[in-house]
Amino acid sequence: MFFARVNTRIVQLATMLVLLFVSTMACYPEHNQSTFDPHGPVASRQLDIFIWILIGGAIVTVLVLGALLYATFKYRRKDENEIPKQVHGNLKLEIMWTVIPAIVVLGFSVASINTLFYAADTPDSTENPLTLEAIGHQWWFEFRYPHPSDASKEIVTANEVYIPIGEPVRINLESVDVIHSFWVPKLAGKVDMVPSEGNYMWFQADGPGEFFGQCAEYCGSSHSNMNFKVVAVSRPDFDAWLMRQASTVIESSDPLATEGAATFKSAGCSGCHALKTIVNSGSKGRVGPNLAHVGSRRHLAAGMMDNSNEDGTVNDAYLQENLRQWLVDPESIKPGNIMSAQAAVYVDPNKSLTEKQISALVAYLTSLK
Repeated sequence: MFFARVNTRIVQLATMLVLLFVSTMACYPEHNQSTFDPHGPVASRQLDIFIWILIGGAIVTVLVLGALLYATFKYRRKDENEIPKQVHGNLKLEIMWTVIPAIVVLGFSVASINTLFYAADTPDSTENPLTLEAIGHQWWFEFRYPHPSDASKEIVTANEVYIPIGEPVRINLESVDVIHSFWVPKLAGKVDMVPSEGNYMWFQADGPGEFFGQCAEYCGSSHSNMNFKVVAVSRPDFDAWLMRQASTVIESSDPLATEGAATFKSAGCSGCHALKTIVNSGSKGRVGPNLAHVGSRRHLAAGMMDNSNEDGTVNDAYLQENLRQWLVDPESIKPGNIMSAQAAVYVDPNKSLTEKQISALVAYLTSLK
């Protein structure tokens, strides 16, 4: 019996240690989901308030436990026949344990609300900040930029959002289906994207880099695979990237790519994926991600597949291999995706893509720079 109790205690202790280890992994600064390595003012401000609340909570915990231990040993019954001193109230003590916690909670509340207001909108000192739209779909993100020379037009891309470093970026948040949540851990906390209810946030990257983003609200079977990347670059590089996105895609004259363009239409791909980046402001998007300039993207499948070298440049060999894997079996990469469930080439065995068609599509999509 004794050994059974000891074994139970050991199992409980081991479980607690494992849970503690797992929980601390989220605090590891280099982890892409860690909020302990902020790269912008919003994330820094949110981390500051978290640390102060953590310190305050630790102090309160130590004081309460210390008082509890002190009372336990100081006033423990020493004789079974002893009757403890009967106390009917202590006004000073009651005022202390009411007022002090109220002051502590009020202080944390004021600091937290101040941080919420700070994160709610771009700084007043910013004139004409870059404003873009992020639209949640099951299970990918659509991004829309204002056209640099035509206010009635927008530039559409998907799953990668480029921003200039050192500049506040306001993001208008929308959803076309269910509730999603926009979260870039190293730049800002999560904000919900609610259908038919506009929301917004802002963040800023203090330096160049690539930052992991994801949906932080359960939205269906492939929620955990609904990722995106924020790429922070210099203002000249951002302007050059935006102009490339605004340009018309020049299709390759390579025979295999030309065959792929025909397959793209005949297989029904064009019914869900657009190849034009310029649209009228406020117009509805397609069912699937915009594939114009897909050959220049660092990632595929909403951040699931990496096409880039260490320096961030696109490696065509990686891109082609990833495209092939996706076209052969998208369900194995991103379970529950709409393409696997609804596209005729995946649900109708008589219309399945042949190896030749897949090779042609890979060549065509890779050429869309």
